[in-house]
Amino acid sequence: MHIRLKYGEDGLDLEFPETSNFVGVLYPQEAEVLPEPKDAIRQSLLRPIESEPLKELGRGKTDAVIVISDITRPVPNALLLPIIIQQLEAAGIPSEKITILIATGIHRPNEGQELERLVGKEIVSSYRIINHLSKNQDDMVLVGHIGDRVPALVNKYYLAADLKILTGFIEPHMWAGFSGGRKSILPGISSVKTLEFMHGPEMVAHPQTRYGILKGNPFHEAGLDIMEKAGADFIVNVTLDTSKKITGVFSGHPVKAHLAGVEALSRHCVRTLDEPLDFVVTTNAGAPLDCNLYQSAKGISGVAGATREGGVILIATECREGFGSEEYREVFEHATTPQSFIEKLMKKEFFLPDQWCAQETYQVMLKNEIWVHTQGIDSDTLKRFHFRPVEKISEAILQLLDRFGPDARWAIVPDGPLLILKVD
Repeated sequence: MHIRLKYGEDGLDLEFPETSNFVGVLYPQEAEVLPEPKDAIRQSLLRPIESEPLKELGRGKTDAVIVISDITRPVPNALLLPIIIQQLEAAGIPSEKITILIATGIHRPNEGQELERLVGKEIVSSYRIINHLSKNQDDMVLVGHIGDRVPALVNKYYLAADLKILTGFIEPHMWAGFSGGRKSILPGISSVKTLEFMHGPEMVAHPQTRYGILKGNPFHEAGLDIMEKAGADFIVNVTLDTSKKITGVFSGHPVKAHLAGVEALSRHCVRTLDEPLDFVVTTNAGAPLDCNLYQSAKGISGVAGATREGGVILIATECREGFGSEEYREVFEHATTPQSFIEKLMKKEFFLPDQWCAQETYQVMLKNEIWVHTQGIDSDTLKRFHFRPVEKISEAILQLLDRFGPDARWAIVPDGPLLILKVD
C-alpha cells in the first residue's frame, strides 16, 4: 500500500504492507471547506456569536490591538487581518491606532521575510506590528494571580488598548485540550515567569491536562481566569482541514464563540479505538508544525493515549530547526534516563525554559519507545537522548512487525496531532 505522510513542506511517500490486524490509515473526518472564506469571515464579523458586531464594538474606541498567532501556527492571518482591519477603520479607528501583536509565547520573534509570509507585505508596510517578547519584563504588567501565588504578567501593549481582539485557530492541544480563544493570552502574550507555572512539572503531569479535555483541565481554567483579568472584547477563530483550508469561522464572545468552535471541531478530530495499538506511525502534521523537536512533542502525545504499555511510536518530523533552541537542547542534557529526568523535574532540581515539552516526551517514553525519522537531528544525538533514529520508515515498519508479530495491531496517522487517538 502507498500513502503520503505530512512531512515538511513536500510530504513523504510511504509504502507499507497491509497485515491482518492493521487498523488502518486514520485521518480526521474532514469538515466541508468553506467555498467563499472571505465572505464567511465578513459575515461572521457582522453576525458574531453572543456579541455585538465588531464594527459596533469599535465605535468610539480610540485604538485597537489584534493578537495573532506566530509563524509556528497555520492561521490564515493574511486572509483574516485585512477584513478585521476594514471593520475597525469603518468604525472610526485610524490605521495608525491599530496594533498587531504577535503571540509568540516563548518562541522567537517573526521578522523580515518571515513576517511578510505571516501577515502579507501590505500589512507589514501599513500597520504597527509588535512581537511579544516573554523575557522582556519591562513589557509586562501584573493583572492578578493564578491561584494564590503565581503572578499573571501580560503584555503591556495589549492591556493598554481600548479594544482587544484575539485571533487564532482551533485544533487539539496536548495541554489546553484545544487551542484558540483564551490561549492567545496565556501563554501567547504572557511573561515567561507566568509560563514557568503554566508549563511547570505539576501542570504537565496533571491527568486532566490533556488533548481534548476542557472540563477540570487546570491549563484551560487558568487561561479563562487570566483572560477575564486582562480583558478581551472579541475573538476571531477558525477551524481548518488537513490541507489548512478554512472549514469554519467562529467570531464574537471570547468564551462562547470559542466553545462553539470546539464543539464543531470535536466531531471531526477524535478517533476512539476499541483496543490499544502495539505500534503507530505518525507525524507532526508537516510544516510549519514539524519545524523542530520542541513542537514534535504534540505528534507524539497525540497518539500516546492509544498505544499500549511497551508499544512503539514512530514519528516522522522534519525538524529543520533542530531542537528549536539551544535552551531546549540544554534541557535534554539532564536526561540520563527518562525516569531520572521526570524525577528531577518533580523534585525541581532545575528549571529551564522549554522543559515542558521534554517532560511530555519523556512521560510518554516511560510507557512507549519513540522512534524518529528526521533530517534535522543526527542519529547519534537522537540515541544519546533515548530516541531511536529511523532512516527508512518502510524498513522500520517491517522491524516492528517482526518484533510484535504478524498479528500486531498498528495504524498510520498521516496528519499527526490533527487527530486525537484514544481507547474506549
